[in-house]
Amino acid sequence: MNRSELLNDLLSTPTAPPVRQADPERDFTRQIEVSGDAAEVTVRGPEGLDPESSAADVLRAHQLDPAEWEVTGFRSSEWTMATGEPGVSARFSFGRRKVPADVERPSIDELIRVFDEAPGFVPEDLDGEYTLIVALGDMQFGKIDGDGFEGTLARAIHCIDQAADLLETYRARFSIEHVHIAWLGDHVEGFVSQGGANTWRTQLTLTEQIRLTRRLMAYAIIKFAPLAARLTVVAVPGNHGEAVRPGGKGVTRYDDSHDTDALISVGEALAFAGEEFAHVEVYVPDTDELTVVVECSGTVVAHAHGHQWRPGKHFEWWRGQAFDKTSAMHGADLLLAAHLHHEFVDTDGPRTFIQIPAMESESTWWRHLKGTRGAPGLMVMVTKDGAVPVKEVVR
Repeated sequence: MNRSELLNDLLSTPTAPPVRQADPERDFTRQIEVSGDAAEVTVRGPEGLDPESSAADVLRAHQLDPAEWEVTGFRSSEWTMATGEPGVSARFSFGRRKVPADVERPSIDELIRVFDEAPGFVPEDLDGEYTLIVALGDMQFGKIDGDGFEGTLARAIHCIDQAADLLETYRARFSIEHVHIAWLGDHVEGFVSQGGANTWRTQLTLTEQIRLTRRLMAYAIIKFAPLAARLTVVAVPGNHGEAVRPGGKGVTRYDDSHDTDALISVGEALAFAGEEFAHVEVYVPDTDELTVVVECSGTVVAHAHGHQWRPGKHFEWWRGQAFDKTSAMHGADLLLAAHLHHEFVDTDGPRTFIQIPAMESESTWWRHLKGTRGAPGLMVMVTKDGAVPVKEVVR
């Protein structure tokens, strides 16, 4: 190994693999517009695509029965895809079929029979492997606020233990073999926030803050590793975890963060830990990036601290990121974030945004400003194929 290869090996970080190749189902190549009894469907794809069948699939995907619609217009054209290969673009106009005035009324007895058949019914979507997500962040180890770093550490350990117990509870409903732990930033208080104005109110040295973070990450991995066939662990940079702010404002690289380097260190230790941890995968952002995207049982999960957007503008930021087809955010189903210290769940069509509460007990500055204390904890979720049927706060 030459010197250049050795340097690259020593500086390498465990970045997440690409989630998937371009997929017409997820790359905005199928569109639908419905207005009353009229619908317009556009499909684009490689040569050989069956446009009419694809258009019918679009109707079904939006809970519209193709049997109730008829084609009233059609337009097709050829185009060249980014790969240089020929593609097909087709636009269908649909009209809702007229329903005869004399429609046979359904038997009320048949409808009532549904209740008699309900016991023992198991929905099909409960089949297959699910992932349990454990998301936590904003420990801000070192702060004097609230019950301090001692209270935050004790709470974090307690919540991780509770989440492990919940895994068995949810396995009574879902087949869960994959556990995913998301560390969403601001794990240390650091000394760069407010241009260093937080220094006096920070009781731990920076190395002590980082050491606590590493130990807590290792604790969670040791807790969950025996309980899952696959364990993935992600960390993203927060604003408090930034390693350097030149002049109090700038940054070095965006991935230059104590929040993520703590997990990199734990990952390096796992490499020497033996076969019992061989199923653990550790991921941090790529060079100069702030986000990580990992697939969990068919759900594409994106992770960000949350300081990239203003409060309430998460979907606007997400749309901007998704507009770049080379970005992994382009195909994300679920976005996890922290930063604002309270739980918040929002949906837009099939996409879900989940903001988790902080692990620290309070921000004294915020309490003086607004009068409210924190409601600390972590969140657990169960997910599969883009759906998140379970979202629970653990305190």
